[in-house]
Amino acid sequence: MAVVTDPQPPAPTGPPVSLAGGRRRVIAMAVWSVAFVVAWLAIGLPTDPAYAFLWIWAGTIAWNSHRPRRSHLAFARDWIPVVLLLAVYNLSRGFADNGATPHAYELIVADRVMFGWATGGEVPTVWLQEHLYQPNVRWWDVLASWVYFSHFVVALAAAAVLWLRNRRRWVAYMRRFGFLCAAGLVTYFLYPAAPPWWAAQNGLLTEVARISTRGWKAFGMHGAGNLLNAGQIASNPVAAMPSLHTAWALFVVLFFFRSVRRRWWPLLLTYPLAMTFTLVYSGEHYVIDVLVGWAYVGLTFLVVGLAERWWAARRARRRPVGDTPDGPAEAGGEALGEPADGRVGATPHAVPPAPAAPPEVEEPARPAAR
Repeated sequence: MAVVTDPQPPAPTGPPVSLAGGRRRVIAMAVWSVAFVVAWLAIGLPTDPAYAFLWIWAGTIAWNSHRPRRSHLAFARDWIPVVLLLAVYNLSRGFADNGATPHAYELIVADRVMFGWATGGEVPTVWLQEHLYQPNVRWWDVLASWVYFSHFVVALAAAAVLWLRNRRRWVAYMRRFGFLCAAGLVTYFLYPAAPPWWAAQNGLLTEVARISTRGWKAFGMHGAGNLLNAGQIASNPVAAMPSLHTAWALFVVLFFFRSVRRRWWPLLLTYPLAMTFTLVYSGEHYVIDVLVGWAYVGLTFLVVGLAERWWAARRARRRPVGDTPDGPAEAGGEALGEPADGRVGATPHAVPPAPAAPPEVEEPARPAAR
């Protein structure tokens, strides 16, 4: 009977990087970095999915410049459907309100019920801006702008690393990521909700400033947020419930949770918490939006994990008796999309039986000594 265990992580694919290849990688990454900074200052940070994909793809080409061309084309082949889906997601979100008045009052009530006892009856956004917002840009404004921008890059960059290191885990990651985006988009259509800055503009709240990109001014980088500012102007204001900004941040952290030691967990969790502070302080979301976004992340891991287990069991039932799977089990068997022992790339395999010991060979009898 085969024993199920975890093998060693798979060896990296592709030819090893030689000394000359290492120098070429350093040069290529330096060129990519300079080009990125120039484009950042001239055009703006890559917040559009297609634009971000081009920079990520260029980064993988620079990192693996020693790989053949077909390897780089394979990246584009696998990622173009993802980019198209994100583009459809962004475009569809613009039609979510259908001309109806978005929900706002009940979100204000929810935040006041949860935090009014500590904020003097105000929603957290108003209270934070009353205590932290100043005419001059402060260091926390700079930090908030960086955290807000990271939403457009971190999830895709993490997926790119997975694609390079372990294609099976990349598939598991993209399943969950796609489900999370689809669930959020459906909710935008069913329950269009407006953020705090919209409520303030329509007289439901006291003055709220939309300040998620003001931190660039501290460095004189007025053009750094050009694409982000344009996207905010063109975006639909009713895509507030749930907050996919915090949902994406928590999703990335939880997917890699069991790949790191527990002592690093608090550090990882600071990212979704920093995103939460940024969104609430900058007037982009209510706290209730954040909590619902976190709930969607938990629902995503639960539903996709159960679906993967069901599909694996279905394939096992249809497999002929005595037949064994040709490859590793489907990824994502664990609740957080990670193998049980937390090692990157570890998947259960059937251990082949130990080879039989060779038969003992009898030595010929020696002649008796005379």
